[in-house]
Amino acid sequence: MFNLIIFITFYFTIIFSVLGYGYLAVNFLKKKYILHDLGYIGLVGILFLIIISYISHFFVSHNYIFNCLILIIGLFLFILQILKNKKFLEKKNIKLLILVFIILFLGIMMYKTHDDFPYYHFPYTYYLTQSDIHIGVGNFGHGFRTSSSIFYLNSLFYLPLVKYYLFQLGAILIMGFSNLILLEKIFLGIRKKNINYLTYLSLLAFVFINVFFYRIQEHGTDKSAQILIFILFIELVSLKNLKLVIDETFSKIMIILSLIISFKSFYILYSIFLIPLAIYLLNNKTINIRNYLFKNFFTYLFFITTFLVSIISLLNSGCLVYPISLTCFDNLSWAIPISEVNHMNNWYEQWSKAGAGPNFRVENPEIYIQKFNWVGHWFEYYFFNKMSDFLLGIFFVVLVIIIFFFSKNKKKLEKDNFYFDYYAILLILFMEWFYNHPALRYGGYALIALIIFYPFSFSLQIFTNSKKKIKKTFILLIGITVFIFASRNIDRLFDERTYYNYKPEVNIFYKVDKSHFRVQREFNKLIKNYKNCLKIKNECKKKNIKVNMFLNKYIYLN
Repeated sequence: MFNLIIFITFYFTIIFSVLGYGYLAVNFLKKKYILHDLGYIGLVGILFLIIISYISHFFVSHNYIFNCLILIIGLFLFILQILKNKKFLEKKNIKLLILVFIILFLGIMMYKTHDDFPYYHFPYTYYLTQSDIHIGVGNFGHGFRTSSSIFYLNSLFYLPLVKYYLFQLGAILIMGFSNLILLEKIFLGIRKKNINYLTYLSLLAFVFINVFFYRIQEHGTDKSAQILIFILFIELVSLKNLKLVIDETFSKIMIILSLIISFKSFYILYSIFLIPLAIYLLNNKTINIRNYLFKNFFTYLFFITTFLVSIISLLNSGCLVYPISLTCFDNLSWAIPISEVNHMNNWYEQWSKAGAGPNFRVENPEIYIQKFNWVGHWFEYYFFNKMSDFLLGIFFVVLVIIIFFFSKNKKKLEKDNFYFDYYAILLILFMEWFYNHPALRYGGYALIALIIFYPFSFSLQIFTNSKKKIKKTFILLIGITVFIFASRNIDRLFDERTYYNYKPEVNIFYKVDKSHFRVQREFNKLIKNYKNCLKIKNECKKKNIKVNMFLNKYIYLN
């Protein structure tokens, strides 16, 4: 029980600390329009902490002392915000925030993590807590070549008593603050009695995220990014539809896009959404585009984040964007050879096209991935295994919502606000996804859902219900979604209790064994050998030392 109390205490302390950093950034930048949106305050706080984590790791390890200092400062900033606004704790949005994260706490209680967690998610995050930056860590496995900002974020939650057992919290924070954003958009439509396709789209996104992504331990580096893709798309289409203060929506878009790219550099492809946005800004004569290119600080944060992600990737693997060989510098002593980069790129493609797995590989893989040779095999082994269940789930959600909102009274469907430019980009990204890496984890969840949900949200507008009835329907569907999320996690916890004898009330921590620390042990061994070499020069000649020093940093040679 003591572990559970400590865990809950740290859990909410971190949430409030993140909000503290969000308030610091927003107040400093004088972005008052975000002050009342706790979801975006939270995302700004996360982005701020990610940047702190990236920069600080060049100089120090994220150990107990450093992390406690970061946590206390954030909590102090949050308390200052409360003192500044004495009625802060009485507001509905803070009560909603606490409720959302209480429900999500069910998701962080787990015994079994996903397969990639002990393989490289935990080892990489743990390495960040043990030392400052090492160069060439990509030589210890491909998982260390594709670092994610979520590892850097989670490394700040390495704290006394709970140790490394909060390394899953980053996913909870993203999901929690995203839920708050979607709920605020839904309730805004209800309050202003202006329920349009954006309200429906926000509801569909909320239902999808909490029903399909209920297993927090499986979020990894992909699902957090895909949750934010929903938010990004909603903000993009709302920009032109609602004619909001453009600075507000533009800032939010840059915040979200910065986070998405930092989670996985692959998602830099989604910057293509900025093209119609730029065209819109250029064509609007009342807007000075220079204000957004040179005066909006969140634009600078976007470039800073992208730069830091690229630099870390370069120091890890020798590539600015791994595994794109065009971005690689083969002449760096720690760089992964171009042949290896191309090999891994082909392997990723084979895997996503159902041509490779942990225990198998198709014959002639090079030929298999070319053109559409893989389609038949993919349909047989992936589509009818994972994709079909996912699509059935999507259509079931659509059917349920039709039933709830159906009305015999219909109105004319307005098509003026359907933005074909953004929908066209969705389709372009889908085609790129299907041709190159057709696995749901590589963006498929969000792309397929949005391709269906966006036009469907418009069709829902034909049903006319009384405002009182439609409000109750929205609240009922939100309640059902929360119930599904909670019940599925409770069922999972009972299963883990049966199979693994997991008792969170006694010991809430997930399973950790020696395999989680294997890379750190190898780091320590190599560094020890290197130091011995410096003391005994003759020993250096006898041993194959693969570590050196560069700018006072350990560098692992290829």
